[in-house]
Amino acid sequence: MRNLDVLFYPKSVAVIGASDISGKVGNAIMCSIMRGFNGKIYAVNVKGGEIKVNGKKFKVYGSIKDIPDEVDTAVIAVPARFVPQIIDECGQKGVKGAIVISAGFKEAGRADLEEELVRRARKWGIRIIGPNCLGVTNLENGFDCNFNPPERQARPEFGGIAFMSQSGAFGAAILDWAARHEVGMSKFISLGNMADLDESDFMEYFAEDEKTSVITAYLEGVKDGRKFLKVARETTRKKPVIVLKSGRTEAGAKAAASHTGSLAGSYVIYQSAFEQAGVLEAKSMRQLFNFAKALAMQPPAKGNRIGIVTNGGGAGVMMSDGIIEAGMKIAKLSKETKQKFERDIKEKKLPEHMSYKNPIDIIGDAPSTRYEIAMRYALEDPNVDALVIIALFQSPALDEGIVEKVAALQKYGKPIIFVAPGGEYPERMARRIEKTGVPVFETVEDGVDAIKALTKYGKYLRELSF
Repeated sequence: MRNLDVLFYPKSVAVIGASDISGKVGNAIMCSIMRGFNGKIYAVNVKGGEIKVNGKKFKVYGSIKDIPDEVDTAVIAVPARFVPQIIDECGQKGVKGAIVISAGFKEAGRADLEEELVRRARKWGIRIIGPNCLGVTNLENGFDCNFNPPERQARPEFGGIAFMSQSGAFGAAILDWAARHEVGMSKFISLGNMADLDESDFMEYFAEDEKTSVITAYLEGVKDGRKFLKVARETTRKKPVIVLKSGRTEAGAKAAASHTGSLAGSYVIYQSAFEQAGVLEAKSMRQLFNFAKALAMQPPAKGNRIGIVTNGGGAGVMMSDGIIEAGMKIAKLSKETKQKFERDIKEKKLPEHMSYKNPIDIIGDAPSTRYEIAMRYALEDPNVDALVIIALFQSPALDEGIVEKVAALQKYGKPIIFVAPGGEYPERMARRIEKTGVPVFETVEDGVDAIKALTKYGKYLRELSF
């Protein structure tokens, strides 16, 4: 799959359908590519002439064949009926990859036009993303042909999560969300109709991509079930794969068919395939995000016994309920751990009113030093496989020293997630804690999702080793 590098790491790009008219897709693509791409950019439009985009002048070539230099990749945004002919011209030019933004193919009842597009692409050995897609964004090198402008849809920082989506709008929302929460992503692909390259091809590519640690996807249907199952089984041995599958109901399946021309198929079959292949299934956009964030930042859990440290009793109870309902266990602390707490209470290092059962409730006036003791004792306990820390930052007693206390916990090698409900101040503290490598979540429910992903993927890896 290394030949797909041309779609993410091109040295030269031709935008076919380039424009200097604000609001046109061809103009938006030019603007996106210009923002961070260091390679050569060529404008192509049958009108020829010259255009000025963001203050920079471009000669406009009437055809890609007129460009005097080599072109690695073409981004195509012209009416669908012209695309097959343009693919021929790309082939004659020696282009190896094309991202077809244009709509009006299978999803619009023109399966014949899509088949012709693929036939011509295969004749020339050109790999195709799309058609009917939003584009591609590589956060590593700045190659971005996503036509949504940054003032409408932010781009996240570079990080370990790769995301592919059959819905451009959903993909845009995920990129926005990741940017807002300062979660890094490696690459984004809007799959569109998957006329040529499909979700399995990119899963295989990401499995070998050193810049990607977690693979995520929004799928309405898969193109080839057997291929998907084979590639997914091989990939999940190396990296976690998370899929949000829509079209789970009859109404949803019909909507998928009109959206990207995708056959959603029986949801029960998909569920079984995901389970067999070790794919984690998310049921919502938020859950997809929670799973990905946790797995990108923390190691898989070696068991499902969870420790909880909190300065709010109610939040601890809610987390306990969520953990049990999600099929995990509340860890039973060892006799030695309980003795440590009893000793510290006796020596006045910890308050006598706290609870050192699990959840470990260090009560509302807990400073960071009290958190440090409780977190350390929980992680040292052999009965604890993973730790959830809940902090209600609304308490004036909880000082900013919690950041360095959490950072020091990484040495234990056990997965840790942090929950910080609230508004502006908790969110600001959350971003600081995440810089230490520990993911922070807004709600108890989000925290349950995160710890579930770490335990479920850990279980899958353990079963593989038997």
